[in-house]
Amino acid sequence: MRGEALCLGCHLSTAGGYAAMGRTAQSLGATTFAFFTRNPRGGNVKPLDPEDVGGLKRVMREAGIGPLVAHAPYTMNLCSGRERTVEFARDALADDLERMESLPGNLYNLHPGSHVGQGVDEGIRLIVEGLNQCLVPGQRTTVLLETMAGKGTEVGSRFEELARIIDGVEHDELLGVCLDTCHVSDAGYDIAADLDGVIDEFDRVIGLDRLRALHLNDSKNPCGSHKDRHERIGRGTLGVATFERIVNDPRTRDLPMILETPNDLEGYGDEIRLLRTLAREGREH
Repeated sequence: MRGEALCLGCHLSTAGGYAAMGRTAQSLGATTFAFFTRNPRGGNVKPLDPEDVGGLKRVMREAGIGPLVAHAPYTMNLCSGRERTVEFARDALADDLERMESLPGNLYNLHPGSHVGQGVDEGIRLIVEGLNQCLVPGQRTTVLLETMAGKGTEVGSRFEELARIIDGVEHDELLGVCLDTCHVSDAGYDIAADLDGVIDEFDRVIGLDRLRALHLNDSKNPCGSHKDRHERIGRGTLGVATFERIVNDPRTRDLPMILETPNDLEGYGDEIRLLRTLAREGREH
């Protein structure tokens, strides 16, 4: 429990190195952040620099930052219809989890995948098979399955699909869920009108103990649109009131919260300050 202080941050670039990300987060008033483990559109990855990683650890200790929420590349599809794509996804996942051991105790978020016409059942089977191949007992990173918007053939837009994946994984103690506010709304869960009802359904289907992080994004589209278009906080169909409820709800307020809104660093700083203000005001009522 973090008490009054939100574990709040945004997605940052690795271009300047790991320690630089920590310093940027600190300058924004962030207490967590997300980063891509490798090129998000390709999959290439630079060797880790132990000195740079050590620098990030120092910043995290000094500034009270963490846990972090690393993000898998978009090219990772554990349930593709192409064998080479599945092999890449499994190799990248295993490699990323090994690299994450240099930053133990953090979170690794991934999109479950798109079944590309094979059907949800086959998609889930392949995702489970890949996770069972890559998750290692004793690893110090928790893998998070992200809630999806249901665009195209995405797997994971329904809580039941995520529950089936978790149920099929042997070392399910290493799995959690990251709830993306834009995605769940676009998938048809009306968090703007009934946040309590959606959280209750998540608890019934998956279990609140699995909810380990949040992606805070407003949506450009209405509930059930299956579009996945993020918007800045308060400028979309979810509205500021939805996020005020989230940052004050005892079931969500202590989770790491990552902004993925269409913003520059200055805009992220503004949103971080806004959300902290909403949390303070909400808890005074």
